[in-house]
Amino acid sequence: MNKRFLKDKFYYFCSSDISIMKRLLILLFFATAGTYCSAQKTITTSNPDSTIRITRDSRLDELIERQKQVNLEKQSMPGYRVQIYFGGNRPKASEVKLDFNSRFPDITAYLTYQQPNYKVRVGDFRNRYEAQKLLKQLEGKYSTTFVVSDEVKLPSIR
Repeated sequence: MNKRFLKDKFYYFCSSDISIMKRLLILLFFATAGTYCSAQKTITTSNPDSTIRITRDSRLDELIERQKQVNLEKQSMPGYRVQIYFGGNRPKASEVKLDFNSRFPDITAYLTYQQPNYKVRVGDFRNRYEAQKLLKQLEGKYSTTFVVSDEVKLPSIR
């Protein structure tokens, strides 16, 4: 910025066109903004045998810890399941679930109630393609089968 521009702005600020209250508010804003900007706490870490230095806001560690807690509490992710039963008859839903468990013991089946119906959904698939493969295997074995999006259990870490 050139000096003439700054000088003109200063004279405008001091002129009688702007009320005293507006001047005080502007000064207060800039005084607190400068304080806030310099009040950030930073952490600098470096390794003695490295030339990399990492400087970050200390609040970042707090956010990372919060996210870890959320991840521990929520042991699921968006995914897909195959729905094999939908209806208001609980004994029938339980029968379908038991039948599926006997045919496919390695795939988990879930019986849920969403008023006024029961649902039997099977599998924990991360993508629709994996769910479609199971759907092909189930054709003809159950009356209505289709792929639905659902919250699925996280896959086990090997």
